[in-house]
Amino acid sequence: MTLETLGKRAERRRFLRPFAGEPVWPPPMWLMRQAGRYLPEYRETRGKAGSFLNLCYSPELAAEVTLQPIRRYQFDASILFSDILVVPDALGQEVRFVEGEGPRLDPIEDAAGLRRLDLAQTAEKYSIVCETVSILRRDLPDETALIGFCGAPWTVATYMVGGRGSPDQAAARLLAYKDPETFQRLIDILVESSVDYLSRQIEAGVDCLQIFDSWAGSLADNQFERWVVAPTRVMVARLKEKYPDVPILGFPRGADQLSARFAAETGVDAVSCNTAMPLSGMVELSERTGGVVQGNLDPLLLVAGGEQLDERVGAILAAMKGRKFVFNLGHGILQYTPPENVARLVELVRAAA
Repeated sequence: MTLETLGKRAERRRFLRPFAGEPVWPPPMWLMRQAGRYLPEYRETRGKAGSFLNLCYSPELAAEVTLQPIRRYQFDASILFSDILVVPDALGQEVRFVEGEGPRLDPIEDAAGLRRLDLAQTAEKYSIVCETVSILRRDLPDETALIGFCGAPWTVATYMVGGRGSPDQAAARLLAYKDPETFQRLIDILVESSVDYLSRQIEAGVDCLQIFDSWAGSLADNQFERWVVAPTRVMVARLKEKYPDVPILGFPRGADQLSARFAAETGVDAVSCNTAMPLSGMVELSERTGGVVQGNLDPLLLVAGGEQLDERVGAILAAMKGRKFVFNLGHGILQYTPPENVARLVELVRAAA
């Protein structure tokens, strides 16, 4: 990918310039989950929606919470407010969010469970989300990039099989071992539906995509190849065939030692690094792949603030200066993060010499 192929978008939106091969300093920045419960204006808007899924499927309200952190902090990129479980919900699996407990799904435990999924019915809910994208493209500042996203097939499948989040993704791992044919069919359905979903987001106006594989680190290395690398490679290839100038970020969270392999074998333009990735590993990843590296400030350090925050931000910036780098957290911002600490982070990054 070159600056020429990204064209006018990269000239206007500095977030995109590293993807065109041009290191930018100070680095572009945004934060995962930057629209969320740490902001009082988000909590007020969420109250109007009534439930989390209602918020995701209310384009005006979803656009509003997406815009809130941009108004406060002027991040270089905004990420569509939605959820990775929109995909199974659109496919016909019952999804609900229990206050204080998180998502609950009617588990898919065997081949019979796959019959509940219908690729033909996803358009209605995907179109609602894409209406949010269209509003954002209209209302965002012209210099602010818009990131679309989905969950990676493996991570989404862990919720679909387990019926909820879990610390070890045991239900999905076990089904993949005991009945790999059924699990492969589930992954194939998710690849198909996710490519369609991301394509619709691009058509509606996003500049860039991120594929969140939040539970990639829970797999053995041979399983990582089959359930993380292979489906992501198919998704990236299909999207690049249609949209070669749309950068794709991959986030194989927890798979630090496999990140370079992930980048090389999937074809993503960038790798997002979690907090456990050492700075030396981020430097090595940058050198080995030649692509963009994103990350990896500890979200808890952003909660704590103070001198340690200042020092760590300085260390990340020093390690990554001169490289194609996007400043971000190692995972999503936490709900009890003081907004003033986020303001301090923005100040530190923007002042980088």
